[in-house]
Amino acid sequence: MDSIIFDLDGTLWDPSNVILKAWKEVISSYPQVTKDITKTDLESLFGLQHDLISKKLFPYLEVELANNIMNECFEYENKAIKQYGGDLYSDLEEVLSKLSKNYNLYIVSNCQSGYIEAFFSYHKLEKYFIDFECSGNTGRPKNENIESIINRNSIRSTLYVGDTTGDLKAAELNNIPFIFATYGFGQVKDNRYNIDKLSDIFTLL
Repeated sequence: MDSIIFDLDGTLWDPSNVILKAWKEVISSYPQVTKDITKTDLESLFGLQHDLISKKLFPYLEVELANNIMNECFEYENKAIKQYGGDLYSDLEEVLSKLSKNYNLYIVSNCQSGYIEAFFSYHKLEKYFIDFECSGNTGRPKNENIESIINRNSIRSTLYVGDTTGDLKAAELNNIPFIFATYGFGQVKDNRYNIDKLSDIFTLL
C-alpha cells in the first residue's frame, strides 16, 4: 500500500462548535427560519454531500431561499474556521507525521469549496498531504472524488478512513478497504476494520 485517503469531519477533527456558532449568526438574520439548529442537528449532517444539506436542514423553506441561506452559512463557516479552527482529534499531527514518512496522504470530503483550505490555514497541516478533493469543487459524490484522487495521483494501492456508512459505500465502490473511525459522527455496522482513536491505525497497517 502506498497511500491513505482520509475523510475530514469526524475522522481528523470535530469542528462542530465553531460551525454551529457561525450558522446561528447567519440564520439569525432570516426570520423565515423558524426552527433552531442544535449541535445534534449539525452532527447528523456531517457526511452529507454539501449541496444536499439545505434540503434536510430547511425542508419547510422554498428551495431557492434554503440554498441561498446555506451558501451564506458555508461562506461564513469557512471564515470562522480560518479564524478559530476546530478541535483536532488526539495526537493528530503526531499520527500524520509518522504516516507521511511511509505513505502519501490525501483528503476527500463532502464539504464545500474552501473548507479544506480553511482547515489547513488554521492548523498548518497541509504539509502532510499530497492532494485533496471535495464535492464543493467537483459537484460529484464522494466515490467519484476518491476515484479522481486515485487516478490523478497514480495511486496503486490505498484505503479510505472515515466515520459514516456513506464513507464505507464510497470505499466499496472503489474496491478499496475501509477503516471505520468509531469516535466520529456516524455509525457503521459489522465493518471489518475499526479504530477507536486515530493512532490505532498503526495496528491495522
